[in-house]
Amino acid sequence: MRCPFCGAQDTKVVDSRLSGEGDQVRRRRQCVVCRERFTTFESAELNLPRVVKRDGSRAPFDGRKLRAGMLRALEKRPVSTDQVEAAIARIQRRLLSGGEGEVPALRIGELVMDELRQLDQVAYVRFASVYRKFEDVAAFREEIERLERQPSPEANRQQLDLLETLGSDS
Repeated sequence: MRCPFCGAQDTKVVDSRLSGEGDQVRRRRQCVVCRERFTTFESAELNLPRVVKRDGSRAPFDGRKLRAGMLRALEKRPVSTDQVEAAIARIQRRLLSGGEGEVPALRIGELVMDELRQLDQVAYVRFASVYRKFEDVAAFREEIERLERQPSPEANRQQLDLLETLGSDS
């Protein structure tokens, strides 16, 4: 691994641990030349489907674009990096499990909105406003009202906990 600070070819791993949902390894490295430390993430290379854009053009799936879009929506929100990485991993798993060679960009956007809705409702509305191209305040209001009608992520978790408790009693 090349050092991002001085460009030296020789670095050593100082610490390794699992990251995300266990499908990624986080490594702390140190350059043997300049002694600077940096973090790398290692994950299996997967053949994700190609993305069919709205105009019909096709492009390879780019996890950096997915991450950048989510981070933009989550800017200054109380969501940890681990939560974001776990959400990205779930999106990628869902894309892989579909077994399709191509997937519409709209499908990826819907998966991102599903994850953001669970992570942070403000980030969800931010993303939805760009993704769905809200034209006016009324569109924002409709989306917020739709969110308010749905149970919160915490309420969903409590319901699942209750169902698990009831299921274990039988």
